[in-house]
Amino acid sequence: MPQLNPAPWFTILIFSWLVFLIVIPPKVINHAFTNEPAPQNTEKPKSEPWNWPWY
Repeated sequence: MPQLNPAPWFTILIFSWLVFLIVIPPKVINHAFTNEPAPQNTEKPKSEPWNWPWY
C-alpha cells in the first residue's frame, strides 16, 4: 500500500508548509486596499426628536 510509505508525503507536507510560512505571508502583508477610509468628523450630528403619536 503506497500511502504507508512516508517518504513522498512527508516531503509534500514540508514543502507545502514552507510555501504557507515563507511565500504567502509577504504577499498578504503587501496587499494595499484601494479604498482608504476617510477620517470622520469627531462631533456628533444633532438628531431631531420624533413627534409621532405613540398610540
